[in-house]
Amino acid sequence: MTTPGFRPTHVVPQHGMPAWESPDPARPTVALDPLLPVQLVERRGDWAHVLCANGWSAWVDGRFLIAVPQDPPATGGPQARTADPRPLLARAEQTLAHYRTAVEELAGGGLDGESFRVRTRGLRIGIVVDGESVWLYDTERGRWVYGDGKRVGTYAADDGPHAAAADPGHAPTQVVTPDGP
Repeated sequence: MTTPGFRPTHVVPQHGMPAWESPDPARPTVALDPLLPVQLVERRGDWAHVLCANGWSAWVDGRFLIAVPQDPPATGGPQARTADPRPLLARAEQTLAHYRTAVEELAGGGLDGESFRVRTRGLRIGIVVDGESVWLYDTERGRWVYGDGKRVGTYAADDGPHAAAADPGHAPTQVVTPDGP
């Protein structure tokens, strides 16, 4: 269940990151998953207190969080590249169904822990729905896209703007600030 008012401000790096109960290295907790959208709540030097969509919070090394724009690209104006969001949604559904099947088999005793890890290795999904807005992680192109229900446009790429621009399937990364791109 998503915490009311949750709006991601950052994403965990693609390899995940360690987390702590408080800004104290002696109090580690469960690591954060790769590409998890989080909301920055507080900063104390390099420490960052983040909130996850499910209401869980932790302290992390804020220097490694990947910022996402506060405001996605305006849906009324032209985006760098538009695409139908349905293929990305279908891939997300397929990935989630594959993971759900593996969880059911694990819970039912049909898989052991190692078999579960093998079956789920390489699965990756990222999706945040906020009313009419959706943020989807496109695993094939290594990018986050924003959509308004009719079209999507790239707003952050794993490899940065230079690598994204070199790939004709990528639109260049565009970071949007309150003052514009």
